[in-house]
Amino acid sequence: MIPTPPIPSQMPAPPWSSWEKWLQSPPGRYVLAWEQHCFDQIVADVFGFHAVQIGLPQINTLVENRMPLHAILIHSNDSLTNAARYNWHLIEGNPTELPFANESLDLIVLPHVLEFAADPHQILREVDRVLRPEGRLIISGFNPASLWGARQYLSRLIGNPYLPRDGQFISLIRIKDWLELLNFSLDRGHFGCYKFPLQGESVMGRMNFLEKMGNRWWPIFGAVFLVSAIKRQKGMRLIGPASLVRIPAIQQLTPAAERSNIQKTSKVATLNPK
Repeated sequence: MIPTPPIPSQMPAPPWSSWEKWLQSPPGRYVLAWEQHCFDQIVADVFGFHAVQIGLPQINTLVENRMPLHAILIHSNDSLTNAARYNWHLIEGNPTELPFANESLDLIVLPHVLEFAADPHQILREVDRVLRPEGRLIISGFNPASLWGARQYLSRLIGNPYLPRDGQFISLIRIKDWLELLNFSLDRGHFGCYKFPLQGESVMGRMNFLEKMGNRWWPIFGAVFLVSAIKRQKGMRLIGPASLVRIPAIQQLTPAAERSNIQKTSKVATLNPK
């Protein structure tokens, strides 16, 4: 009897396979377009030498930044197809163990990295380690306090989530607390993507008017947020350029031995006047 060959075990799906698939959907392209516009505005006035984007090669968050070196850190399971389109230095590594020296980077961008990470605190600690004092950190993520977040919560109960199932979406308030513990100060923030959580591209295209209404009437309930923070150094404060003040020259003092000889000479001259 010929033995039946064993059935090969199915390879596990990449950790971000559902996320990458979602980004190709109409809601995903809508989110990427909004974030690209915001990233372009924020990174344009960030100066330095070394800028790194971690993950999400579907978008180039550094295209408007003028630093001489741009790099992207990607996981070994991530697709290189999107990253190859940009003039980046490709670095393979883990965001929980960044392959950079201490205080060596001027700008780090985390687009939807924390919410798909098993240990987001460790990623922020690594960012704090490799970022220079006064360096910039930019984070984007989904807002749980939104219509999209509410639909995601309800759809989990019926087994059909609107957003990627493997994402643990973190509120902006919690991220602010984490950054303050690491001595980061928030520079600016944005909310966006106020359209209803629907799937059809034609339906979402007819809801463009909700963007202006959302920015005016319910700005903190956007489906996506983007926040910028600056790393502060404890005990260090920039107060501007020092003023050039000329210190007056100190007059030379007569040495003590010379003063003693002068006093003796004056006494002798007084006792023996001519």
